[in-house]
Amino acid sequence: MAPLPRPTSRKTAITDLGSMIGPALVRVHGNASGFVTGVELDSRQVRPGDLFAALPGHVMHGAAFAAQAVENGASALLTDSTGLTLLPADVLDRVPIIEVTQPRSCLGRISSAVYGRPSEAMTVLGITGTNGKTTVSYLLDAGLRAAGRTTGVIGTIGIRVDDTHLDTTRTTPEAPHLHAILGVMREVGVDSVAVEVSSHALDEGRVDGVRFTVAGFTNLSQDHLDYHGTMENYFEAKAALFTRERCECAVIGIDDEWGLRLSAEATVPVITWSMRNGAESGRGPRKGADWTLSRSDGEWVAEGPGGERTALDMPLPGAFNRANALCAFVMLRQLGIDGPVAAAGISQVRVPGRMEWIGRGGPVTAIVDYAHSPDAIEAAILTVRLDAAGRVIAVIGAGGDRDRAKRPMMGACAAVHADVVIVTDDNPRSEDPASIRAAVMQGALASGSGADVEEVADRRLAIIRAVELAGPGDIVLVLGKGHEQGQEIAGTILPFDDRDEVRRALGLPVGGDQ
Repeated sequence: MAPLPRPTSRKTAITDLGSMIGPALVRVHGNASGFVTGVELDSRQVRPGDLFAALPGHVMHGAAFAAQAVENGASALLTDSTGLTLLPADVLDRVPIIEVTQPRSCLGRISSAVYGRPSEAMTVLGITGTNGKTTVSYLLDAGLRAAGRTTGVIGTIGIRVDDTHLDTTRTTPEAPHLHAILGVMREVGVDSVAVEVSSHALDEGRVDGVRFTVAGFTNLSQDHLDYHGTMENYFEAKAALFTRERCECAVIGIDDEWGLRLSAEATVPVITWSMRNGAESGRGPRKGADWTLSRSDGEWVAEGPGGERTALDMPLPGAFNRANALCAFVMLRQLGIDGPVAAAGISQVRVPGRMEWIGRGGPVTAIVDYAHSPDAIEAAILTVRLDAAGRVIAVIGAGGDRDRAKRPMMGACAAVHADVVIVTDDNPRSEDPASIRAAVMQGALASGSGADVEEVADRRLAIIRAVELAGPGDIVLVLGKGHEQGQEIAGTILPFDDRDEVRRALGLPVGGDQ
């Protein structure tokens, strides 16, 4: 993958970096009279003038790659005391070394300053939660564009700078890359950016130094416990976005206990939204939500402070997508965007791989969605059930090297709510695919639901099998990978797009429209 672009270089004195770092600074070793013009974590991508951040890693310390970084032109290194001991002697003699206690804790601030603090010059909207981040980011973008803004999007599907699309490997890029791309956006005239903020990114400091105008919270349910360990840790990672150091105000959904708690604990002004209307939900005492969504005269209406009412049409199906639309709408209103203008933008949105219809109106209809947690699988199947005159045939798998505890739960949710479940491979990564499927199968078979459950290892064949089983009125629902265009197996990413495979199975042109 090509390196992400950077803004026009500007010089930052190495001596000035110390004041940015603050108490974490231990010492600057060597001649610090020079300048840096960029920041990089990957020694292979270092450009002349860069500050190379040699961070402690899960497997190796970044200091092991310092010699390559210097050969590529790094003008200074940032590392900790352990990294200092690992540096070759010739590196110590060639460039200044900035020794700090925790390199990650200051990397965001440094990157922001080196690239001209771009987030402070734009409207930056951050969205976090277990499910819905990508959809909400696209909804925000649509509403911003309808209001005449020049926009950018950073998230799971990739990075978009106005109308230019860039690929990325992470939902939220590392701090140097995030600030660099924000700097590029500012240079080309982007004034408003929607950023998906993952819990990993918050925990690892990837959004440090970014100033969010509004931060939004969708929901929280079990996921990523392989990383966080407990739901409490998962929540605390998400909650770190809603502080005065990071954002100006918060828009929080309070339809689960975590959102309700977050709305009470956030240290910034909070606007709440609910699909259940707060105290009337029967889920314990609480104040009513500031914004709700209700059905009135055949249309959905967002109702807010001062008796405001705006018709809100969400083109993507399902109650969870109506919740996503309400979250985005409230965030847009917090920016002062007129309600009907925001709603008009939202009504036109289309999100790749999110409840994406394929073959609609033909003999067999299919939907591809990214759902890969128990709650998301349940919501997707229940939504499709409303449109299915016949059966719902679900194709599911679970990712390798990720939360193992959720795999049986995913299988059980699929079996309880679908008529036919085909368990297949997702992205096995470094794990044995058969063991992953076995865990999903265990949950499906133990559910006692009566659904027909099959195991088809090859994902392409599983999709073909689902289409073969489908009759008039049935809907094939392929879950887990959504927009992804590759399948990761044993360290290799093979070309694979669920949408194209569904089209092939249906006899439709690959890459065609719905």
